[in-house]
Amino acid sequence: MTTCAALVIAAGRGARFGTSTPKQYAELAGHSVIRHALSTLSAHPQISCVQSVIHPDDQELFNQASEGLSLAPPVFGGETRQQSVRSGLEALADLNPNYVLVHDGARPNVQSDTIDRVIAALAKGATGAIPAVPIRDSLKSIDAKFQITRAIPRENLVRAQTPQGFKFRSLLSAHQNCDDPLLTDDAAVMQQAGFETTTVQGDEGNVKITDKADLHRLAEAISETRTGIGFDVHRLGPGDGVTLGGIFIPMNKALVGHSDADVLLHAATDAILGALGDGDIGVHFPPSDPKYKDSDSRIFLTFAMERLRAQKGSLNHLDATLICEHPKISQVRDQIRASVAAINVVPVSRISIKATTTEGLGFTGRGEGIACQAIATIRVPTVAY
Repeated sequence: MTTCAALVIAAGRGARFGTSTPKQYAELAGHSVIRHALSTLSAHPQISCVQSVIHPDDQELFNQASEGLSLAPPVFGGETRQQSVRSGLEALADLNPNYVLVHDGARPNVQSDTIDRVIAALAKGATGAIPAVPIRDSLKSIDAKFQITRAIPRENLVRAQTPQGFKFRSLLSAHQNCDDPLLTDDAAVMQQAGFETTTVQGDEGNVKITDKADLHRLAEAISETRTGIGFDVHRLGPGDGVTLGGIFIPMNKALVGHSDADVLLHAATDAILGALGDGDIGVHFPPSDPKYKDSDSRIFLTFAMERLRAQKGSLNHLDATLICEHPKISQVRDQIRASVAAINVVPVSRISIKATTTEGLGFTGRGEGIACQAIATIRVPTVAY
């Protein structure tokens, strides 16, 4: 039976990333960078074992990142990438797989079809196969003063990615006999040892995280924007004021409801839950439940935001329109905006509060009630492990 193991190299310090925590343990879409790679590799049906190579100082970080995944115990790497790969290969020696895939721990967005293509090339007889993508930009060589010295033809040039796949014994032998610690990938080690390596189609999304800009770009690429709509109405009855957006506004009437009847916060709550596809305010806080009697509606909006953050999402913008003759919202608009922003724990710039009338028409025009519609725009990761 043909077996394939994956080797994840994560012993580097990532000095260019600019933080005390190595880049492979930075957060991306709710998980560490390395967990995304570990999850994809360990879930692949043709990979029987995932072996990681880590820095001795990162044991606890790795334990947290890999919790719940079925992996081989990690081994410690060396001062160079070549030394780390060799340590990982030697840890796999007893398993002796037919193939081994070597993957960068800072390359989180590897897709299963890329892995498929690498393994397929090995199965067809290649000693080594790496995913690669064409270079589309013009290439220039520059001097120490950043002046262009010459153009470099881009024909026949590609960008190498990982996982790089090889016949296991061939790669182990190549690393054990390697005398150049500065080689940057395993294809170079194999070339030095006299082995040929082919290329397969890579993936532009399979980027390696080098600095924070890379992380931010990838976070945008693997998330999606959603929109939710909320609408609520409460009738007006006897009283001395209404609460809108968490702000009490004195007037000669009050909103009637099971809770404090804050129509704005109810609509905002439903808008966020709707964007999440997570029911509505009535599902989570049934009006038949006596414990929510006279509740402060801020708890509802806080709950919706907690549900959003539990999915590692964020609120891009909330736009609410109050429909009423009274009170006059323009006088308290800034207070309401600030209140809603504070409840959501977002900048005020992400909150819009507007008001309109129905020109005396309908129940709002007759002063019988207040309505509110809200639209929430959120951003959530498209991946989850």
